[in-house]
Amino acid sequence: MPRLTLSNPGRRPLLGLPLLLAGPALRAQADESVRLPRHISMPDPQLGYVRRVVELALSHVGSRLEIRHVDLDMTQGRTLIELAAGHSPVDLMWTMTDIQREGSGLLPVRIPIDRGLLGWRLLLVRRGELAQWQRVRSLDELRQRLAGQGHDWPDTTILRANGLQVGTSSVYEALFRMLAARRIDYFPRSILEIDAELAGGRHPELAVAPGLMLHYPAAAYLFVSPTRPELAAELKAGLEAAIAAGSFQRLHREFYGGLVKAHPVSPSRVLRLSNPLLPPETPVQRRELWLQPGEAP
Repeated sequence: MPRLTLSNPGRRPLLGLPLLLAGPALRAQADESVRLPRHISMPDPQLGYVRRVVELALSHVGSRLEIRHVDLDMTQGRTLIELAAGHSPVDLMWTMTDIQREGSGLLPVRIPIDRGLLGWRLLLVRRGELAQWQRVRSLDELRQRLAGQGHDWPDTTILRANGLQVGTSSVYEALFRMLAARRIDYFPRSILEIDAELAGGRHPELAVAPGLMLHYPAAAYLFVSPTRPELAAELKAGLEAAIAAGSFQRLHREFYGGLVKAHPVSPSRVLRLSNPLLPPETPVQRRELWLQPGEAP
């Protein structure tokens, strides 16, 4: 499998040249497959699940498209820009939706493939301070502390809109170091991400604040390249069929049911935030698409 290194925007014209020269042959190859990104610098623990979601959706519409992985070394923001411009070596991305992303030219498949879990935020804190985090019960208490987030993540805007202080970094791994070094006080992480980030003793000085959760309405969508409208339509139709059959819910429970049970929270310790970036087209009224904190998966 070829590895593409795209982290330097200044190299993009040279990298794009062979894609342009390939012409119809490359277009035919792309149309016969679905190319998913496999990020090198920031491994995605959801990659296996997303592949299964895409496979499930395509199976429900009888598609025989082959799913392939393409290794990338670029930030999430740059990947989305390349995808929206139609210059990307991949066909889709999965990420939290917001107004800007839905207006960028990308084709959003408006089904929250995470069932809203991306908006369930557990707090990564210093292990030696767990006792004081046990006493946190309100957003006012949290506003006295400094959160850490990526500088181009939608979460940064959401936290600040709710009056929370946020320190940022353009480097994902640096946020763990900033927390350990007391440059930030906590690092909100999705319930989907936090266990994988702590696995194997990678950050022994850090721990999850027990029983405490930030929650805001959020949806992880599949965003498809504007060059592949037929793929976006197939994914939408396939996911709707899978939801109606219950196979989508079963797949989500297979991957994340145990995770939800492993991080129980009481209603009094779920700190609810508004999400000013949530597009009005988000299907929040469709109860079957979402899980709520404290609810059985």
